[in-house]
Amino acid sequence: MKRILVWVLVVVFLDSCTSDIFSVYKSSPSEFIQTPYTLVIPDSFPVPLAPPVVLTEEGIALGKKLFYETLLSKDNTISCGSCHAQEYGFTDNGKDLSGGVGGLKGLKNSMPIMNLVYYQSFFWNGRAIDLPHQALMPVNDPLEMQETWSNVVEKLNAHTDYPTLFKKAYGDVPIDSTLVTNAIAQFELTFISANSEFDKMRKNIIPFTPSITNGLSIFNTEPRKTLFDAPGGDCFHCHSVPLFTSLIFENNGLDVNPKDGLMNVTGKASDRGKFKVPSLRNVEKTGPYMHDGRFQTLEEVVDFYNDGINISNTISPIMVKIDSNGDSSGIANGLFLTNQEKSDLIAFLKALTDEEFLTDPIYSNPN
Repeated sequence: MKRILVWVLVVVFLDSCTSDIFSVYKSSPSEFIQTPYTLVIPDSFPVPLAPPVVLTEEGIALGKKLFYETLLSKDNTISCGSCHAQEYGFTDNGKDLSGGVGGLKGLKNSMPIMNLVYYQSFFWNGRAIDLPHQALMPVNDPLEMQETWSNVVEKLNAHTDYPTLFKKAYGDVPIDSTLVTNAIAQFELTFISANSEFDKMRKNIIPFTPSITNGLSIFNTEPRKTLFDAPGGDCFHCHSVPLFTSLIFENNGLDVNPKDGLMNVTGKASDRGKFKVPSLRNVEKTGPYMHDGRFQTLEEVVDFYNDGINISNTISPIMVKIDSNGDSSGIANGLFLTNQEKSDLIAFLKALTDEEFLTDPIYSNPN
């Protein structure tokens, strides 16, 4: 069963009316009707808040074309889809740091894109407050698309298709950055990934294997204090079912002297080294891992959590715990996983791959 949520707003634009959808521009004399889009939410997922933009069939179709449009970059070679490839969970083709025009290398690893209707901020440090703001920034970033929005608008207006597509989506209003980013955000909000091997196991469509069953147990168990305890990876605190992300920012112990992160947005020293917890859905396909792509494989990630945590004064309390006796426990003290236990944990992580999501033509390049 799937939960169908419809945020309905059918708008007829008339003379001298102000849009109920966008307060930043006024409607035109041309009358038109938008077609509401039905967002299907899996019944195993929580009910999300209303998205930051109204979803329409016309807006999503336009956003899909714009997501893959290279005219958004200075030399017309790079699109959003260049750094967010569908087959890699909408990440950057196995690159540690995403690049830009002219082969320049960026500062961060490309984040996966899925189930964004639940997100309240974007980028590793949360500097974008919503999806339209996120889509706005790469265009004039000197390490990414290196373009100006005025040039982008000029190129879109000169294109054979875009004036008509914008008119269908928004009416007779001038193309601008607000409309472009609104459309891209609409398309991205349709990226729902919920049909992995693990999801099928939970629904009893296919059976759990012994290795994945053990890996799931390790994923959902606190770290062992002695070798006689059940193995635990303590992954579930930050990567809980069903989204496999807490949607918050944590310092997970990557560095002794962590830098930037959420601190660059809040200005608080207590936020140094805190980055957004990414979803583990499709994690097999979204490497390299961490905000700087320092780990190439899932094996390296598991080894890091097993015995490589670095303690700093902003490390997450989840990583270092003090029990009632004053004894320290938690991931930072080591997980003591055997090679077989590591292998089982990775088998479970690979079971989070949603092949349908990674290949569905509804998300593919239409250009």
